[in-house]
Amino acid sequence: MNFVVEPSPLKNGTVRVPGDKSISHRALILGAIAEGKTTVHGFLDGEDCLASLAALQSMGVRFDRPSATHLVIEGVGAAGLQAPAGVLDMGNSGTAMRLFAGLLAGQTFSSQLTGDASLSKRPMNRVIKPLTMMGAQIQSDDGKPPLIIDGQKLNGVVYSMPVASAQVKSAILLAGLCADGEVVVLESAVTRDHTERMLGAMGVKLSVGETQIIMHGGQQLQATDIQVPADLSSAAFVILAAILSSDAEVTITDVGVNPTRTGVIEILKAMGADIAIQNVRLFGEEPVADLTVRSSSLQGIDVDPAKASLAIDEFPVLFIAAACAEGKTAFSGIGELRIKESDRIAAMAEGLRALSVAVDETEDGAVIHGGKLYGGKVRSHGDHRIAMAFAVAGSVAEWAVHIADTDAVGTSFPGFTECMQSLGIDIVCEQRSGADQSS
Repeated sequence: MNFVVEPSPLKNGTVRVPGDKSISHRALILGAIAEGKTTVHGFLDGEDCLASLAALQSMGVRFDRPSATHLVIEGVGAAGLQAPAGVLDMGNSGTAMRLFAGLLAGQTFSSQLTGDASLSKRPMNRVIKPLTMMGAQIQSDDGKPPLIIDGQKLNGVVYSMPVASAQVKSAILLAGLCADGEVVVLESAVTRDHTERMLGAMGVKLSVGETQIIMHGGQQLQATDIQVPADLSSAAFVILAAILSSDAEVTITDVGVNPTRTGVIEILKAMGADIAIQNVRLFGEEPVADLTVRSSSLQGIDVDPAKASLAIDEFPVLFIAAACAEGKTAFSGIGELRIKESDRIAAMAEGLRALSVAVDETEDGAVIHGGKLYGGKVRSHGDHRIAMAFAVAGSVAEWAVHIADTDAVGTSFPGFTECMQSLGIDIVCEQRSGADQSS
């Protein structure tokens, strides 16, 4: 499918976006290896998380689904997973690929992880290296999927991560649950801590410092009830739409505001965005709030690279915000974006130029010269966040914006078009033409 978005004013309103993808993945995996029944409310019923669910089912884990967003997981315990009959397909999910690598490294059977064409191009050496140091045996295609994992008895490790990555950290901790000895992870920068919070909620004892996690291996998880917050990464598109609109006020309810995730809010507020965080409370170990966003005039800034790890998934939103700001905005320290679902720096620069925005691209960032967005055709490169960011841009462009290849939006934000339409944005899905499919 393609998106076609016409310039359209936003209406005032209140919405709730789907559940947090990162937390949903972790709830599935940790609930599967816990003792007892784990209940999950607010589960993200998106393609990425459903791939994780299917993989766990193929290893003998039973799920009851009273509704699309409500799960009951019959935990099999730390040693209860069974050898899958076939290859485990992670779809488009780098999170699932890396977390399952950690989960499976210490099992008593062999397994193979694969994914779609996009995932098969993504580097996995950063997770293979620490797992190998723990005793894992993993074969890859020159550091890329598929991964063939021969389960082994694992040992503890002290690992200093050269690049900040919550996925790698989580893979090490998952492997550490099966390891003898102590696992110590040293981070180069703060990353999202959903795994540590959920492990603690399930009875695992671990010591968490600002950039250090220590956990003893061999601990057993106990089932619990998990309430998944609305995903801030998805809420960011609604936030952007409200900020850029001429006269609107939108409230997004139950949004996860874990401090390791709120970089996008901090950066937008530094640019002049009017975002109020209200009714702060806890869903289990995770802080949530209602966000009220009002139309705002943005100013270009030099974005602090130290905030990169706190907003790593939201830079497509920030690039669009920068394109609509007065003056120039400089991003640096975001080279990690080049190895996401697409090269997000290059893809955003290409798309913004197609809409007549000047962009100076660098190896680890970009300088965006704010101004007026014109209409045109952009490519999403099969990347869900690129597609949604340009869809919001289309609502304030001078004329229609066409975004090609938007099927992947369902991996993280099922119901995206309906959510945008409910707020007044003129967005429609069109079937790709033969020319689009071959481009």
